[in-house]
Amino acid sequence: MKTVASADGTTIAYDETGIGKPLVCVPPALALRDVYRPLANELASDYRVITYDRRGRGDSTDAIKPEDVATYRIEREIEDLAAVIAVLDDTPAVLGYSSGARLALEAAAAGVPMTKIALYEPPFRPEKSEAADPIVAKLVDHITSGHPGDAVATFQIEGVGIPAEMVEGMRGRPGWTALEAIGQTVVYDATITAAPGISEAVRRLPQPIVAINGAETWPTLIESARYAADMINNATLVEVPGGAFHQLEAATTGAALRTFLA
Repeated sequence: MKTVASADGTTIAYDETGIGKPLVCVPPALALRDVYRPLANELASDYRVITYDRRGRGDSTDAIKPEDVATYRIEREIEDLAAVIAVLDDTPAVLGYSSGARLALEAAAAGVPMTKIALYEPPFRPEKSEAADPIVAKLVDHITSGHPGDAVATFQIEGVGIPAEMVEGMRGRPGWTALEAIGQTVVYDATITAAPGISEAVRRLPQPIVAINGAETWPTLIESARYAADMINNATLVEVPGGAFHQLEAATTGAALRTFLA
């Protein structure tokens, strides 16, 4: 594990696996850098894969205190990604998974250097949802009142669309404690994905871009990947086998990435 300091003093932890051209991987909501471990191993013979813990997760810290969570802005996480990229000796390609894909696009639009951008099941809403903004406010209330578990549950039910009974079942399992420990970060991901559609700055990105979706994922994410490919300049769509329940499968996604990054 290595670390780098972001602009506001947050420590960002990252790992490097493999050799070759660099690929920086941005995790999705409620995930640590190890979500990419199978993919990093899959690509290690040809690519130097950099995986990092986004702020408030795993071995990374967070300069934003729970009582100040409403002050979060996506610019903070753009600075985090920029800090990781700045320590590399070559401009990387970037892979973003789910909300991490939206973060990668906004970072590119803000001028963070990257050669190519891969989006794994980016969550876009072509039309603004009435529920989007209130979800962020609810999550802030849960965190500032000291109830991170309720924030996680609300995010999963109202933001992701997981059935309430399934989430309640998850709350009784051992892994729930780990989710509560990073519960503050659901405010970040809800904020990143709250904006409807695709901004003009993102549409005009000059880098080659691929939107990837699993054939067995949720239908809304298939539609979202198609929307991204249709609306962003230089973007193409690739569907890979499998990927049920929004899972990134290392073998199939790795094969698509090798073709895109070649």
